[in-house]
Order: sequence, then structure tokens, then C-alpha cells
Amino acid sequence: MAAPVIMVHGAFCGDWTFEAFQAPFIAAGHAVTCPALRGHGHGDTAGTVVGVSMLDYAADIAALCRSQTEPPILVGHSMGGLVSLLAARRAPVSGLVLLAPSPPWGVAGWSLEEGVTAFGLHLLGPFWSQAVSPDRTLMLRYSLDRLPPGARRPILERLRPESGRALWETLNWWLDPMMTTSLGAQLQAPALVMVGDRDVVHPPTTARLTASRIGADLRVIPGMSHWLPGEPGWEVVAQSALDWIETQATATA
Repeated sequence: MAAPVIMVHGAFCGDWTFEAFQAPFIAAGHAVTCPALRGHGHGDTAGTVVGVSMLDYAADIAALCRSQTEPPILVGHSMGGLVSLLAARRAPVSGLVLLAPSPPWGVAGWSLEEGVTAFGLHLLGPFWSQAVSPDRTLMLRYSLDRLPPGARRPILERLRPESGRALWETLNWWLDPMMTTSLGAQLQAPALVMVGDRDVVHPPTTARLTASRIGADLRVIPGMSHWLPGEPGWEVVAQSALDWIETQATATA
């Protein structure tokens, strides 16, 4: 029987991220769960993310993993990829598929855009104690750049405020004395890192360093940008992930 799959969305997003992406996994026999991270559900107010740590997100996903009938496969996008890595340190999982993941503690970003995002947050003042509103201009330029105009508005309208603390722990990890996003020892579960060769949010160089840090396989997808779960070509990403999952299942059978 196919392992259950939990899909974890990224910063400012919600469970709707995987509305289309989950379909091939369901068709392949996986029971798929797409939770909204704490404070990202429909009807949640901006204040519900204030003070929320990456460890809170990870604890919630780890609890969901433990509730499954067997160790699940975690599929995480962007910051959700890092949440998935942290959750996998706290609960048994059978594998991880990380789509353009935010890098863990100690892996430095390599693009100008990564640096601008990390340092630009400080212009908001003590953003780590706030709920940070989504920057739709940056989202359009760097994340949704390959989507047709008609497909962008529904996403922009559903963006949610993000925890400033979680953003600080992720993007300014070198200032975090608690090393919140540190992974420690090598992961026990197999992992696959996937990244578009046109991604400037977490570009291939950063993805390669992340894959090396966790001992993961790496696949660079030609022509793709950051919105791997939904931009044109997402079906190729999903099928590639499913092929990798099947290969891992066969190897451990």
C-alpha cells in the first residue's frame, strides 16, 4: 500500500498551494493531507502568527506525522520544505520531497534576491515580533513569474500574513543564537531536493548545498522557477517526485 503523503506549504501561503499538485499522488494511491500551518487557515487573523516559531510549525507537522497509519512522506515547498526537515527530526517519516526548500541553519543563500529578502525585512523594524504582510510585488516578480496573468490573482488574494519570528529564524539564521533551524545529525529518511533552474528565491546553487547537507538526491528542473507546485510544468515535477518515491519504495521492499 502506498505511504500517506503530507504536503506542507511555504511562507505566506496555505493548504490551497497543493490543490492541483496533490492529484497525481492521489491517483497513484497515496492518501494526501494538506494542512494549513498554524495561523494560515481560512479565517485566521494576522495576530495568530505573532511569535510563532519554526519549531511550532515543525511540532504541528510532527504530530500529524505520528497520527498517520504509517510513517508518511513529507512534501514541502519553500519554507515548508524546511518545516518538513525539522519535523522529520521529531517524528518518523519514510521520505521527504523538498520543492525549492528554504535552507537550514548554516547553509548560506547564494543569490542577490536571497540577500535582499533577508536584509530587507529589517526595514520593517522589529519584524520578528510582528505578523509580516505578504509583499505581492516580490511574489509576482520572483515566485509567480511563470504563471499566466489570470492565474496569479487567485493566489495573491489568498496570501496570508507570516510570522516574523519564523521568517527571522529562516532568513537571518546567522543572528539566531538558538540555532533554531539547525538539523544536527544526518537524516535517516531518504530525501529528494527539487529546484527550477530559473529559481532566484532558492536557486540551484543553494538547493545543491541543502541537498549535500542532508544527504539528499538533487534534481534541477529545466525552465522552472520557484512556484513548483503550480506553475506551468508542475505535472513534470509531480511525476518526477512520484517516480523517485516508487524507486525508494522498491529499494526498501
